[in-house]
Amino acid sequence: MAELAFMFPGQGSQQVGMGLELAQAYPTASATFDEADSVLGRRLSQLCFEGPATALQQTENTQLAVLTCSIAALRVLRELGASPRVVAGHSLGEYSALVAAQVLDLSDALHLVEHRSLFMAEASGRQDCAMATILGLDENTLKGFCREAQSAGVVQVANYNCPGQLIISGDVAAVQKVIERGKEEVGAKRCRLLPVSGAFHSALMEPARVQLQSVIGDFDFHPPQTELVANVTGNFVSTPDEIRQLLIDQVTRPVQWEKTIRLIAGTGVSHFVEIGPGKVLRGLVRRILDDAACLNVEDIKSLEKTVESIITN
Repeated sequence: MAELAFMFPGQGSQQVGMGLELAQAYPTASATFDEADSVLGRRLSQLCFEGPATALQQTENTQLAVLTCSIAALRVLRELGASPRVVAGHSLGEYSALVAAQVLDLSDALHLVEHRSLFMAEASGRQDCAMATILGLDENTLKGFCREAQSAGVVQVANYNCPGQLIISGDVAAVQKVIERGKEEVGAKRCRLLPVSGAFHSALMEPARVQLQSVIGDFDFHPPQTELVANVTGNFVSTPDEIRQLLIDQVTRPVQWEKTIRLIAGTGVSHFVEIGPGKVLRGLVRRILDDAACLNVEDIKSLEKTVESIITN
């Protein structure tokens, strides 16, 4: 079997109907949604399967929904014989990766993400904030634009996604200033606001970071049983205490996704499998690595294609 990396998506990958096909076809997936409903005391499954989209897009729902869909798909894939050499998740997806590595059980991950999402939603509601994608600028140039815009408020690089794709986050006025400077350099079509409700991975999330720090000690963390790469460092992480601290730091610090993928590629992994709704991460991997096989699992068709590819290679 191929050497596998399992990757888990974050907020923004949600869509009405996610997980439904897998839940209908596989009792393991259906049981995962039932477990989430029981743990949370509400019908998260119905929100995933039927919407409405406006409710699904709310941070306090989105994060729980993406986590649950990812773990449902993960359990089906494992049931069919696939196991990863290494795991990583993008932002919220790091919590799915922790479940995959047996650092957290699903119940604790759901409760912890329930806290995290509420803290982040509350922090977002306190200010006029935004995020934007900037294509075609190098890191140093964009950081310079952010420094220039700080007279208008907080703005910083939030995601180092892949070469030529960086995400900024902060106060709306400052983000807009960076967008205008970016348009002068690379054109309007390559700088745009993202449809998100907060300035994630920026200093504006400091209240959420403090709140998460106050509750994270209540949860049981275990040493990872699969190699795990952390967002904040882009390096392997192995102890429960370090994992806890990096999850706290992640709230206000950028996601080092390109560094993460290059590190994983250096371990000899040949196939990168995105597990959960959407195909964002597999697209980023293709822009980082020329020769990696990129797959995903979000429905029956993608599951069958992935299983055929990884079992026969």
